[in-house]
Amino acid sequence: MDNSMTLEQKDRLLGDILRGMGRILVAFSGGVDSTFVLKRAHQELGDRCVAVTAASETFPSREFDAAVALAEQIGVQLIKTEVSELDNADFVANNPDRCYHCKTGLYSHLRRITAEQGYDYIVDGSNMDDLGDYRPGLQAKKEQGVRSPLQEAGLTKDDIRELSKRLGLPTWNKPSFACLSSRIPYGTRIEKHKIDQLDEAENFLMQLGLWQVRVRHHDQIARIEVMPHEMAKVVEHSAAIHEKMTSIGFKYVTMDLAGYRTGSMNETLSDDVRKKATAR
Repeated sequence: MDNSMTLEQKDRLLGDILRGMGRILVAFSGGVDSTFVLKRAHQELGDRCVAVTAASETFPSREFDAAVALAEQIGVQLIKTEVSELDNADFVANNPDRCYHCKTGLYSHLRRITAEQGYDYIVDGSNMDDLGDYRPGLQAKKEQGVRSPLQEAGLTKDDIRELSKRLGLPTWNKPSFACLSSRIPYGTRIEKHKIDQLDEAENFLMQLGLWQVRVRHHDQIARIEVMPHEMAKVVEHSAAIHEKMTSIGFKYVTMDLAGYRTGSMNETLSDDVRKKATAR
């Protein structure tokens, strides 16, 4: 990829890539990236593009409902389906390769839909920034033949936010989101009651007006991550936050002074573990 390409050149290349793909199924979560690629695919391919959104235990209902509303706003056909990560013992074990098992299950499910309905490709919203973190799910994507046109066009997260803003997409400044299982430390079993705790905890914090929020589940401890400029708001509402967190089962409530960052649970992984988890 030519790093000197302008944003407009990358966007034109994205259009060329999408037009060359035939009939596609977009794995659509309603986040910044998948909304942008769905919008551009719909612009380039019309009814040769369809979205699919999968309900699951680790995908909050608020996110599912928002995705449904966004697909309707874009005017694209949406297939609603369901998957159950908690039926997968390898996922529930929550080893460092958890995302590999999750994505393998999801993409295998989408491949069946693709075959049944005659689509040529499954497309996801991975962008260039996703290549820099520990993401064993990328191997599952490769094995299942899923394409990432945003990566193929060299688009970064900031690029996608800017282009989404130009298109008038309401997701242009939406906070990043990852499935709720990513809040649970590796080696700790993923259980429904923990997922429900995390969902309720993050919902509460967002209702206080916090923008980018993570609640990490450390058994009896809730570790809250927010952007540094929003830490004062957490302190301001500390009594209400403590009352809420303890009411849903946590004993202690802390705020991470390093602030929000993606993949903070990966910080404990050694290089050897990272290599082993992705060597397939």
